[in-house]
This record gives sequence, C-alpha cells and structure tokens, in this order.
Amino acid sequence: MIKDLIKEEDIWARHSNPKSGWSRIVAGFVIVGTLYHRKWKVLGLAVLFLIINPVLFRKPSEDLDDWMYKVVRAEERWTNDGNSLIGLGYPEILNTVSIPVGLYGLYAAYKQKPISTVVFTLASQGLNQWCMKEIIEYYEEVNTQ
Repeated sequence: MIKDLIKEEDIWARHSNPKSGWSRIVAGFVIVGTLYHRKWKVLGLAVLFLIINPVLFRKPSEDLDDWMYKVVRAEERWTNDGNSLIGLGYPEILNTVSIPVGLYGLYAAYKQKPISTVVFTLASQGLNQWCMKEIIEYYEEVNTQ
C-alpha cells in the first residue's frame, strides 16, 4: 500500500481527483487566514494537509470534465513532455511571478495588512490559474492530434 502511494503515476492519478485540487486552493486561503489571525495550530494542520493532499483522495474512476481534473492531467502531461512549471517562458512566467506575489501576500498576512493580504493573495492565485489555463490549452491541443 505505501509503495503504491509513492509511485509517481499513482500520485498524479490520486491528485487528479477534483477534491484534491479544490481542497488545495481552499487550504491555501486557510493558510493565509490563519497566518493573519495567528492561529498557529490550524496553520500547522493546513500545511500538513497540503503535504499529504496528493495521496489523500482516491483516483477518479473515469475522465472528468472538471477544471481541476484537467489542471492536474495537463500539469502531468506538460512536465512529462519536458516542460517546467516555473521558468521565464510563456506560460511558466505566470506561475513564476505568482510565487513572489504570493509570498508577499503571506508577509502581508503576517503583518496584518488586510488590503495587501487580499490583493496579493488573489493576484497570486489568479496568475497561477492563468498559467494552468494555458497549460490546459496545450494539453487539449496535444491530445486532439
């Protein structure tokens, strides 16, 4: 069982469960909120959840027409084709820029700056999802050839 959990293809399959992706987004916002409100135990639990999330859910029984399912399958294909999720090319630059923007959002949360926390957190998430949209388009184009 443990060996099955650590196989790369099994991790991708389990992570393609939409519950995995959507709950990761929610957990990210929980982390920002718990940092802002100084709820250290909840913060630790949310970080732990993010660590175990990719193997927590069952593999979907069929291909799904769900944004998060497509995101994970597109990421898998993108990286298997030798592309990086972080870099200076397009669309990787969107994800690359989302990292310092998101880190500033976490810093703003820690400093309890509500407007900066919200703006930078949402901007980071928006950049990341824009990158994922572009990778999904790549995935759908490659799969129709």
